Amino acid sequence: MTTLPDCLELETGPQPDAAVIWLHGLGADGHDFEPVVGALELPERLRIRFVFPHAPMRAVTINMGMRMRAWYDIVEPGGRREDEAGIRASQQSIEGLIERERARGIATGRIVVAGFSQGGAIALQTGLRQPSALAGIMALSTYLPLAGALQAERAPANAGVPIFMAHGLYDEMIGIERAQRSRALLEELGYAVAWHEYPMGHSVSSEEIAAIADWLQRVL
Repeated sequence: MTTLPDCLELETGPQPDAAVIWLHGLGADGHDFEPVVGALELPERLRIRFVFPHAPMRAVTINMGMRMRAWYDIVEPGGRREDEAGIRASQQSIEGLIERERARGIATGRIVVAGFSQGGAIALQTGLRQPSALAGIMALSTYLPLAGALQAERAPANAGVPIFMAHGLYDEMIGIERAQRSRALLEELGYAVAWHEYPMGHSVSSEEIAAIADWLQRVL
């Protein structure tokens, strides 16, 4: 049985009929994107449950084995060796959160899986393999993990899922070239990617938040 991660939840209205499961980056926690909910300034008609899970504590190799919240281990920069077991374990836990939202009455087609950095990688990993069609996938300052396995594992139900990708031109943690390669691979497989790039580092800008708000209103 999958153990679900602890989560922070915020609802923009009574009896939500949509959900955004938003994953934080390495070393952060579910509170990291809590302030974004208000900054999005979404219309009252959108009754959304924002779910911000906390990643488990684990040793991270590139950080000298220090324990911190992480969705998977990072063995070396650039992703030449990936922690497949950790990535797939986090995928399973997020699939559990999707199922929990369904059990609470929210249709899969009203669920967005989102994330920043490591969280965005898990959003892509999970969303593209989800057997029921999602409302969308949001991948911020991130890349496509286990890219070589996607063609064989991707779910037909999400072949047309809306994908929002955004990246900083000066990202010092995940170079924009890596994100662009991920985008190209997704497009080669037929996915429609709404691509945004901003003059920033490994962060989120006000212009990006405005674009996210517009995209969420369209997919929800």
